Amino acid sequence: SLVHELIVRDIKVRYKRSVLGFLWTMLAPLLNMLALTLVFSTILRQEIRNYPVYFMTGAIFWAFFAQTTATAAAQTQDSNEIAKRIYVPRSVFVAASVGVGLVNLLLSIVPLIGILVVTGFPIHPTWLFLPISIVTVVLFAAGVSLLLFTLAARFSDVREMYQVIVQTWFFLTPIVYHPAIVPPKYRFALWLNPLYYLIQTFRKPIYDGVIPAPELVAASFVLSAAVLVTGWGYFCHRAERFGYHT
Repeated sequence: SLVHELIVRDIKVRYKRSVLGFLWTMLAPLLNMLALTLVFSTILRQEIRNYPVYFMTGAIFWAFFAQTTATAAAQTQDSNEIAKRIYVPRSVFVAASVGVGLVNLLLSIVPLIGILVVTGFPIHPTWLFLPISIVTVVLFAAGVSLLLFTLAARFSDVREMYQVIVQTWFFLTPIVYHPAIVPPKYRFALWLNPLYYLIQTFRKPIYDGVIPAPELVAASFVLSAAVLVTGWGYFCHRAERFGYHT
């Protein structure tokens, strides 16, 4: 299918001139983990049990979301060039962005397992819940990607603005720190952050060895579905005007 061809093309382009190729997808989170472990475990003396595992379980999930949505926002120009030659539903470019991100997410689980083995951290049976966590974040990322793709077709500075937003969003999400260190008066920022809930559905089965509470799973799924429906609705509403904003 066209989506499959775009995924393969994007992966080849991304790693064509890379010395490490696919290995970089697995090495990058490890390097980030080492740097942030130094900062948060030593300098700030933040006490989190097996910090490398804690960080990795949030970081690779976040990386999937951030890379997928940023790629979708940057796909507008590419989609216009192809659409000038043949008719292509613009939605396939968003689907391809999600597909590439999903491939990278699955590859990133390899170094996570390596960290678990090296640190002697148990691999719980609750890992079997992870497909549900991944499906939930895929729905959310697809919805945000549709919104960004559509907005980028109309406003050329959306891509640059989103880079700033996503960097700030990272530090507002408990990935490198534990939610408990956030002062009570500021915790509303966590409760309003959808990635706070989504990352918990991924972290709890791996790090805590428990299935997320049904309320958390239901809330995460409903939120992701709502974002997807909103993104798809806005995309369909603006679809006929893509050619006029390029």
